[in-house]
Amino acid sequence: MRNLLDFIAKYNHWFLFILLEVTSFVLLFQYNSYQGSVWLSSANVVAGKVYEWNSSVEQFFSLTHVNKELMLRNFYLERQVNQLRAQMYDITKDTTSVQRNKLQMLSQYHLIPAKVISNSVNRNDNFITLDKGSDDGIKSDMGVVCGNGVVGIVYLVSKHYSIVIPALNPKSNISCSIRGRGYFGYLHWSGGPSQQAFVDDIPRHAHFKLGDWIITSGYSSVFPAGVLVGKILQAYNSHDGLSYRLKVQLSTDFGNLRDVCVVDEPNIKERVLLLNAAKDSLKQKSNY
Repeated sequence: MRNLLDFIAKYNHWFLFILLEVTSFVLLFQYNSYQGSVWLSSANVVAGKVYEWNSSVEQFFSLTHVNKELMLRNFYLERQVNQLRAQMYDITKDTTSVQRNKLQMLSQYHLIPAKVISNSVNRNDNFITLDKGSDDGIKSDMGVVCGNGVVGIVYLVSKHYSIVIPALNPKSNISCSIRGRGYFGYLHWSGGPSQQAFVDDIPRHAHFKLGDWIITSGYSSVFPAGVLVGKILQAYNSHDGLSYRLKVQLSTDFGNLRDVCVVDEPNIKERVLLLNAAKDSLKQKSNY
């Protein structure tokens, strides 16, 4: 204890100097708007770089697990393609029809690969940060997917980074349908486990069973049809009793999200403008 006191007494002028410097910087950035904005911008850039480095390190040590998931996923998709090819051949007797339809569908979209550098799953308002921004062609309202299914929608974009509202956010509202049955509703998350969410507004006359897959409906201007969302676990009556509410096991593991793709549809801007114009027209008519 005596040695510590002697050390402090010997170098007290350095401690005082550091304290005064910290105090001066706090006063400078807190009470001066220009300096504060410079500090905030610099801090965001530094934070983005730190998140990116941290994500790179975590990704390196999780490559084995990621490769295993990719192998299983590729095997599952290969089985689906083979089954679809066989069914299509039984109907059309044309072995190239499946490949042509697949290429025609994919030609409408441009996928921008990105990496997750910041993510949260246990907050009320979860957000995801990507290492790609406007310089890479990313814009607001673009859909984000991964190898296992839906991730979310791009919310804010800077030159080199973008913020995504994931499905694990109460503000998320993704149009979905029951695969092979045609009935559609909207995916919502209102807290709770990160592996589960709910699909609301499924009509009462809908026929389905537990274990059916939920996919994107294609009715929105964000996601193409057929992207996996999850599997039905349970079905409930809605609060008003006029529809079903489905509990869904999400196919995307948000706690282990690394690589994603941003869906760039060339006609998305035109579709969004048309939808907004329709909403404005309805509002004006309601005011008459």
